[in-house]
Amino acid sequence: MELRDFFARARAEHWAIGHFNFSTADVLRAIVSGAAEAGAPCVMVGTSEGEAKFVGLAAAVALVRAAREASGFPVFLNADHFKSFAACKAAVDAGYDTVLFDGGSLTYEVNVIETRRVWEYAQAARGPFMVEGELGYLKGSSEVQHQVRISARDYTKPAQAADFVTRTGIERLAPVFGNIHGIVTDQTETLDIGHLMHISTAVPGAYLVLHGASGLGDMEVRAAISAGVTNVHFNTELRVAYAGGIKKELAHEPDQTTPYKLLAPAADKVRELVAAKVRLFMTGRS
Repeated sequence: MELRDFFARARAEHWAIGHFNFSTADVLRAIVSGAAEAGAPCVMVGTSEGEAKFVGLAAAVALVRAAREASGFPVFLNADHFKSFAACKAAVDAGYDTVLFDGGSLTYEVNVIETRRVWEYAQAARGPFMVEGELGYLKGSSEVQHQVRISARDYTKPAQAADFVTRTGIERLAPVFGNIHGIVTDQTETLDIGHLMHISTAVPGAYLVLHGASGLGDMEVRAAISAGVTNVHFNTELRVAYAGGIKKELAHEPDQTTPYKLLAPAADKVRELVAAKVRLFMTGRS
């Protein structure tokens, strides 16, 4: 099955595909293992531009291919929040399965033009190819923060979303409806599900993607899936779990110098967290 087939299945069965970022091979294996263990039909893994620079585009493609072949499990590689045509082109050419062009910080018309440009290139280079676009201003960063101010002015406008999807050709849309990147410690993260439902009604043919799921309560995530989200991006909490696992091992064995002895327990924390999140994303599966 192709990635778009799994999206169609997720929509019909009322669950969401999990998307998790990686920058090391052990984390990638942990993600795949956790998703398979939890009974997911497939999993998406992503590299941000920073993660892709660290891993290497060709290396990321090779690692995912190896993980797919070793596990026999459907794994799809996404270029996550790539912010230029050149970066997206490089990912398409390297063999990524899909790309997210993030033009959320651009003016609306420039975002339309550049997203369409990415979509047209991907179709010409690879045939039918899923491209995701972002509309609205998604605040925050993939780290632990004290507070991120959220305003309804930053939300995706439903009518504009309909125009955006029509003009760009994208199949997946990343809207803003109270979600942020990263985790905040001094405020409670909440989603505007009513606004999300307006967006869903405006773009019935597009698959909606929830970015910034780290830090959200389970009920918020489930409500978003019930309102039409078919893909959930989850990254910061994985980073926190992995870093915490390494710190714990170093504290327990401060003289340990064997990398896998430090990293394996940390990767296991990632596997457990991915499995738990995948079960959450599939709670309403019919």
